[in-house]
Amino acid sequence: MGAPKSLTRLGLLPLTVAAALQLGACAAVPTDPMQRVLYDDANDPLEPMNRAFFAFNLKVDEIVLEPAARGYRDAVPRGGRDAIQRFLHNLKSPVTFANDLLQANFENAYQTLGSFLVNSTIGILGFFNPAQADLREEDFGQTLAVWGAHAGPYLVLPLFGPSNLRDATSYLVDPFFDPLQSVIDDPQRTGVALGRAATGAVDDRSRTMEAFADLKKNSFDFYTTARSLYRQSRGNDIRNGAPEPVDYPTN
Repeated sequence: MGAPKSLTRLGLLPLTVAAALQLGACAAVPTDPMQRVLYDDANDPLEPMNRAFFAFNLKVDEIVLEPAARGYRDAVPRGGRDAIQRFLHNLKSPVTFANDLLQANFENAYQTLGSFLVNSTIGILGFFNPAQADLREEDFGQTLAVWGAHAGPYLVLPLFGPSNLRDATSYLVDPFFDPLQSVIDDPQRTGVALGRAATGAVDDRSRTMEAFADLKKNSFDFYTTARSLYRQSRGNDIRNGAPEPVDYPTN
């Protein structure tokens, strides 16, 4: 179960990252390509803690998020849900634009800025998509990966869901790229952030209802399945959909 980035104010992330730094710094990363694949797949030195947080997140999902997502899907027609998804994605465009620039991907930055301007005006704050923009997003964790930063130990964060040491930095850095953090005054900022985060979490959950249930039912170990799927999905996001490079052994 994933959770919105704007919940960083809860203060749970720094404690978890500090623990990961202490335990993960001891492991040497192998240089051999085949050994590196095995290392990455098993790089979970915090597994006992991660499993506890994973179970906690599943309980939150069972009690709060899944019922809310079912009610949302029943109450709001598909067209309305798609419009809300586009609106929430449009709000994230400044963060994507900033990370496009940090990645030196100026073509994507140009497309992100153009789509944001068109959809924010003609598209009525992004509820419509006259720019025909896709739902691509970039964050600071992806930026670090583009410049060669290793993922580090796998982390499951309370409420946030699966992550790793590198990608968790986006929860701390990306809010500085969000103009809403500067425009809205302090008394309203937290409420707006929580409302935006909750809406995004419920919308995301409503779109994975059947797939999530099927995966949970058919997984021998749901924790390891979720860990593997996160890493695959995250790698695809970092490569922007490009095929994963293959390291062939040399003689």
